[in-house]
Amino acid sequence: MATLENIVHHPFFLPILYGVVLVLVLPLLIGYLVLLERKIMADMQARLGPMRVGPHGLLQPLADGVKLMLKEDITPTEADRWIFWVAPIVTFTAGMTALAAVPFGPGFQVADLNVGLLFVVAVSALGIFGIVLGGWASNSHYSLLGALRSAAQIVSYEVAGGMALVSGLLLGGSLSLRRLVEAQHGEGAWFVFLAPVGFFIYFVASVAETNRAPFDLPEAESELVAGFMTEYSGFRWVIFMMAETANMIVVASVATVLFLGGWLRPFASTRELDFLDYLPPLLFLVLAAYCFWRTPKQPVGIQKGVMALFALICLGLAGAEGWALTLPADSALRAAIHGGFWFLLKVFLYLYSFYWIRFTFPRYRFDQLMRLGWQFLIPVAIVHVLAIGSALLLRQRAGWGLWPAMGLATLVTLLVAAWLAGGKERPAYLPSEPGG
Repeated sequence: MATLENIVHHPFFLPILYGVVLVLVLPLLIGYLVLLERKIMADMQARLGPMRVGPHGLLQPLADGVKLMLKEDITPTEADRWIFWVAPIVTFTAGMTALAAVPFGPGFQVADLNVGLLFVVAVSALGIFGIVLGGWASNSHYSLLGALRSAAQIVSYEVAGGMALVSGLLLGGSLSLRRLVEAQHGEGAWFVFLAPVGFFIYFVASVAETNRAPFDLPEAESELVAGFMTEYSGFRWVIFMMAETANMIVVASVATVLFLGGWLRPFASTRELDFLDYLPPLLFLVLAAYCFWRTPKQPVGIQKGVMALFALICLGLAGAEGWALTLPADSALRAAIHGGFWFLLKVFLYLYSFYWIRFTFPRYRFDQLMRLGWQFLIPVAIVHVLAIGSALLLRQRAGWGLWPAMGLATLVTLLVAAWLAGGKERPAYLPSEPGG
């Protein structure tokens, strides 16, 4: 018993436990995020989406996994077999490793690094090597062209996204993801309100970095079949797709930590709004009531059972959130339960915006995509960083308030952005001279 107690209190026990939970839960979570995306797409297009496998199609991710594992694994004859095999693993491992430094709540983080943000950005950027290697090792012109497109796109938008992150670092004064959340609590405002332009630039860059529509040119079905994944099949193909979803979770988590207050509830520093602590159990109770109301309306018995099961799960979550409210206000367990709810809710809303954009906006041409990155986002991001730095100097040296200084920085950045957007650019496909 003493040995077990020593293991539990070992400084590496909780990080290893959290890491195992991530490794076990993340693949299943990715499968159901894909199902959620298909359901949202179907709803926007007045369809039902996957409905055949399990009640309301809830077992579709499991069926897809079995199908892909049983599909024939084809390797091109002239491909570099070893690199062709390891490329998708490199991409997926980079996304998984980057999550190690992300605090999913005040009590759930694999590693609290003092350079956590730098670690996440650096490790997640390694995923481009898997894409380039996969396209090159396939010995296919389509795959190589898709890999080169992806490399150019990711490098371009990582510059703009990195500059947007710098604006948050200037406000937080730390590379530690946990301290960035604490800095927003100390300032009494999320950084998205202090630096909205930085958040917008990071949001656009995160959509492009993860190859999501309308920036999915490396995988453009109308042009490249599947881009760098053209020669991949079976489970190797799905590893690339899992890596894309894992990267979406990474960028959503970074945005939540740096700009959206992390695990903090809205207006966490305002005591008059403490009633918002009751929102999580109330939300789960509403969901439970809705599921109970829908249960008798289901046409099949198993669907009624699953709907009732969801209602019971929501009741259990409501009970857990309500029980956390009975704990002392400074309780670590209460902070972990409520913090986890708010963090996951923000990540889900960020991911939902990815889905909404995919089914709303048309795809860019590649020249338009690169022009947006290099001629607009990067200059605006640089100006924004300079404006944030100047605003902080005005606050420290001239005694300006935080909000007036940041408002001036935002105004200057928006003026520069309007000037850049107002410039007339000749389309790349037109001749340089009349009659040319």
